[in-house]
Amino acid sequence: MNFAHLHVHTEFSLLDGSSKIKEITARAKELGMNSLAITDHGVMYGAIDFYRAANANGIKPIIGCEVYVAPGSRFTKEAGESEDRYYHLVLLAENNKGYSNLSKIVSKGFVDGFYYKPRVDYEVLQEFHEGIICLSACLAGEVQRYLARGMYEEGKKAALKYQDIFGKGNYFLEMQDHGIPEQRMVNQQLMRMSQETGIELVCTNDVHYTYDTDVEAHDILLCIQTGKKQSDENRMRYEGGQYYLKSPEEMAELFKFAPEALENTQKIADRCNVTFEFGVTKLPNYEVPEGYTPATYLRELCNNGLQKRYVDTKLDYDCPMSLGQLKERLDYELSTIETMGYVEYFLIVWDFINYAKTNGIAVGPGRGSAAGSIVSYCLEITDIDPIRYNLLFERFLNPERVSMPDIDIDFCIERRQEVIDYVGRKYGKDHVAQIVTFGTLKARGVLRDVGRVLDMPYAQVDAIAKTIPKELNITLDGALKESKEFKDLYESDEQIKYLVDMSRRLEGLPRHASMHAAGVVICAKPVEEYVPLSRASDGSITTQYIMTTLEELGLLKMDFLGLRNLTVIQNAVRFVEKDHNIKLDMHSIDYDDKKVLASIGTGNTEGIFQLESGGMKGFMKELKPQNLEDIIAGISLYRPGPMDFIPKYLEGKNNPEAITYDCPQLEHILEPTYGCIVYQEQVMQIVRDLAGYTLGRSDLVRRAMSKKKDYVMQQERQNFVYGNKEENVPGCIANGIDEKTANKIYDDMIDFAKYAFNKSHAAAYAVVAYQTAYLKYYYPAEFMAAMLTSVMDNAEKVSEYIYSCRSMGIKILPPDINEGESGFSVSENCIRYGLTAIKSVGKNIIDAIVMERNAAGKYKSLEDFISRTSPLGVNKRAVENFIKAGALDSLGATRKQMMMVYVQIMDSEAQERKNTMAGQMSLFDFVSEEDKADFEIKMPDVGEYSSDQMLEFEKEVLGIYVSGHPLQKEEARWRKHITNISTDFAEVGEDEENTKVEDKARVTIGGIITGITKKYTRQGQPMAFLTLEDLLGSVEVIVFPRQYEKYKTLIAEDNQIFVNGQASLEENAAGKVIANDIKVFDEYGTSLWIAFADKDDYTNKEAELFELLSENKGKDKVIIYLVKEKQSKMLPAMYRVDSNDTLVEKLKAMYGEKFVTKVLDKHL
Repeated sequence: MNFAHLHVHTEFSLLDGSSKIKEITARAKELGMNSLAITDHGVMYGAIDFYRAANANGIKPIIGCEVYVAPGSRFTKEAGESEDRYYHLVLLAENNKGYSNLSKIVSKGFVDGFYYKPRVDYEVLQEFHEGIICLSACLAGEVQRYLARGMYEEGKKAALKYQDIFGKGNYFLEMQDHGIPEQRMVNQQLMRMSQETGIELVCTNDVHYTYDTDVEAHDILLCIQTGKKQSDENRMRYEGGQYYLKSPEEMAELFKFAPEALENTQKIADRCNVTFEFGVTKLPNYEVPEGYTPATYLRELCNNGLQKRYVDTKLDYDCPMSLGQLKERLDYELSTIETMGYVEYFLIVWDFINYAKTNGIAVGPGRGSAAGSIVSYCLEITDIDPIRYNLLFERFLNPERVSMPDIDIDFCIERRQEVIDYVGRKYGKDHVAQIVTFGTLKARGVLRDVGRVLDMPYAQVDAIAKTIPKELNITLDGALKESKEFKDLYESDEQIKYLVDMSRRLEGLPRHASMHAAGVVICAKPVEEYVPLSRASDGSITTQYIMTTLEELGLLKMDFLGLRNLTVIQNAVRFVEKDHNIKLDMHSIDYDDKKVLASIGTGNTEGIFQLESGGMKGFMKELKPQNLEDIIAGISLYRPGPMDFIPKYLEGKNNPEAITYDCPQLEHILEPTYGCIVYQEQVMQIVRDLAGYTLGRSDLVRRAMSKKKDYVMQQERQNFVYGNKEENVPGCIANGIDEKTANKIYDDMIDFAKYAFNKSHAAAYAVVAYQTAYLKYYYPAEFMAAMLTSVMDNAEKVSEYIYSCRSMGIKILPPDINEGESGFSVSENCIRYGLTAIKSVGKNIIDAIVMERNAAGKYKSLEDFISRTSPLGVNKRAVENFIKAGALDSLGATRKQMMMVYVQIMDSEAQERKNTMAGQMSLFDFVSEEDKADFEIKMPDVGEYSSDQMLEFEKEVLGIYVSGHPLQKEEARWRKHITNISTDFAEVGEDEENTKVEDKARVTIGGIITGITKKYTRQGQPMAFLTLEDLLGSVEVIVFPRQYEKYKTLIAEDNQIFVNGQASLEENAAGKVIANDIKVFDEYGTSLWIAFADKDDYTNKEAELFELLSENKGKDKVIIYLVKEKQSKMLPAMYRVDSNDTLVEKLKAMYGEKFVTKVLDKHL
């Protein structure tokens, strides 16, 4: 029986097909077919994966696509819900020319014709028809749609039009039978049409899932796509359960009336032969200056760079290599690069990094293994000296393993796009594209999605999902093995078993396509000549193949990453120059400054790149780094896995005598890391120095170890210990290391290599970490201002860093129209809030206001400000928000005064402009300059708002409190009684774990109630959701009915409360607290203790003390302590005080520093 499926949707018909590529190709082979097509809806995302999987299963891959054809022009984008917005059409590539044309057709659908779907039109089909076989598709095809409406002649006309486009013998009428009556009626007419026109028939099954048992899982997938529940009546369905990969026998039974249609499927399959070329590099040409070849130009650039880096610059370390040896290393690397054919690759990278640096765009010191290359360092692609940090070229480019080098580059996050635009201009806009990536249905996510579709209670599904271990890339099958709790739930409840089983079928399917955050592909010819294109949600053009696929096809892909910290460093350096007149060069600062290193060792590392997480702060306190090597090791060790080796590392660091080496040859390799293997490079050096491997070969061993390839590791153990004459490996024994020791070293390497980190990458990031620490230590205000600017649109982060500033003694000033900039700025060691943070005022308006100020001088009064900025687009709402934020405080009036008159000023200003435009003159125009002041609107005598009201306004328009915080007075009391702060409950990603607080943990938080939402349960009982704000941010508190009834008198806005309760965490959402007990702050008292030498001393001073206490009435108790008698007594309630700092300082001045102290009481 000869039959091939030519209409097949895989997982890449996103949320519409559930056939997994590896599974469906294996199933086709199992059913005895020798070919299989892929025809996803409008896309070719899966073409290469499918090609590889089909070949691996010994069947022929047919590359195709079910495209959407617009009835008119692809450029016409009409509104309206017509089912004729597009028709379906199946296209199959007959040969490589056909694949290239199919690729272009699919690209045009996205680039030109996207409207609900990527649509093409007859013009595109006509232009790119060569090498393509076309089928008329399903009931949604143009021909079938006419036939279903009883319009036979129009259908026939359409079929003949397609035959004209694709040529006789290349267009087929497609019959399907999924048990739908309409299809049977259409099939009869297709047979008639075939006889009348001579267009041959084929039969297909519209495959959307692999097995007939997948019908329910596929139905759930459709519900996920459409956001429906399975129980919804009115939703999309594939009725009848016939959309699976049927056997040739089943198809023959269905279409026994048309055996030629079955035969034709095989004939078409036999005609289709597309091949892909993998691993052959297709680099764009880099044009070099006249008189050079790419190789000679690269050599010249590198030799000049070597001179600049190692001769013209004074090195601040003892370089272990002579100039001759450095030239030898450079020559060796260049020869390897030339032999491997990557000269132009390096020139392309050098060129755009050179563009960035000459245009003032910050570039990172390096990323990944590229920092191990002296060529990269001499070209200034990286800024890490590989000689100084003992980094290996072979870890980056291995002459014994041909693969494209991989240089990822960090750029200033704000200007990264400029570099991508430059590359587009240089190589041609159509030669450059960004890269697609796919979000997949992961273990916990798919469980939640399926639970939603099945309408299971959210809390139940959430509880089940939380039993899945939080490991990276955990699968549901893995979770069933690892988590007893999850397995018990699975086995004990039928509904949960069904939920998990359905989720397992859908797990791993791609959920949506998006744009890779950094990937860019650069091609010698237009990108669509190599790969199909699609369009990302923001309109930018992306490839349809993912990054690894593009690399396999030999295309040049780069990661252009945006790193926020580079922007922070650049802005901080700019502030330092402006405020201190010092031009910092961050590459030539002292990287061994003991004060900076000591500041990292205190653990106060907020804002310091890579070192600001809670765990990292603790580790830095223990580590107390003494040099950059320690920071490199710290970044490498503080990850799951290597963390187990931290105690051994710290012990070696703190107690060097205790370090032992298994053999003397290990000492120079492991000495920098106190006897521990921390880096991949160390594994390579051990294999080279102890067993005589080449560095290239040793990199292959490292790869085998990190990928846990057991067979290779066992084979290499033999070579490592005993040597291998044929492969020219001497082995450890020949090097004087005994068998037992050699085996132990090999075991240690396997242990460490699983987790070992790439030192080149860690070194590059340690440099950025050190640079941020250096700026924070020497220029704290400038650094924190740059840091705040970088997180300006994240109110929670802003609060956190403002709190850090206050604890560092840096004052935060409100925004100021005469002093401030659009971002945060520095003013006399204080940080001035950024003007663009004010709500309802855009950056363009702020830039215009600052330009006007710089051009015509500072604003003198509210009237002056309004008259100069109204023409720039500043409206009433903006002026009100400027006043509330404190940005107009320098205009000589109080906020309250300005709020009273700004509308009047703006109205008269608007009238003035109208009159001027109408050519009318006002009384004002006749008045002399001296008398004009009499006509200005006078400020009313209304004083100023209370400090609490001012803070409320700041919060309203800036999102946070700036000039103070309502809790500031209570900070000591708040700190004493809480276990957690609001930021501990911040949202974490799908595969991250909240390390600060655990789900269901007992917590106590404190703060001000800033929002209350009252709800009623089904039983009609009241409950509440509170927003509780502390000094760093806010957290949601849930108060269930029983607690609400008990504490409702305390639940009021602006009340300061402590909440004792349970943490409730979930993925992709901020954590909450479920309240058990609520207490107001005042229930936790403060006592003011005043000591006197003895009773007589107290009696003499009692009257003046009582007088002072009476002037400062409050709620805090006063306790008198007599030193000689060792007695204490509490004064009566009438003498309770507000023990503010002013009163305490006054008492200390009267009675002595050591005789007055404030103590927080335990719960009353």
